[in-house]
Amino acid sequence: MVELKLARVGYDPESGEAFLLLRDDMQKRYLPIAVGPLEAHSIAAAVEHVTPPRPLTHDLMMSILELLHSKVNMVLIDVLRDKTFFAQISLETPEGAKDVDARPSDGIALAVRAGAPIYALEAVLDQAAIPISTADHDDEEGP
Repeated sequence: MVELKLARVGYDPESGEAFLLLRDDMQKRYLPIAVGPLEAHSIAAAVEHVTPPRPLTHDLMMSILELLHSKVNMVLIDVLRDKTFFAQISLETPEGAKDVDARPSDGIALAVRAGAPIYALEAVLDQAAIPISTADHDDEEGP
């Protein structure tokens, strides 16, 4: 497993599609993941510490976890199949550790809110990661 940091939430100016860039500082590479616009908005709001007037879906999920005395331990992006990423959210519950199958965007939205780490399997990075140029890496300041 390789720990990744959320480097950017953005939109492709040509297609208008939303994406996340996750950064592996050790190997100096990005993992780009296309996400839905609502998920991108939710992640960006959490990164920017914006509190909406009503809870977004991921805020609601965090409230439910808290009421159930559970927390997000980590998110693992573990599969890339047919250009689709899959992830597991690792939860700590009163009954012990539980893993929940999830879209990476939902897992990342929860991880950002919980301050939990995000990981990817090396096999996923081997398939989809792109190198960070030296200039991009030196200038990178975060989302």
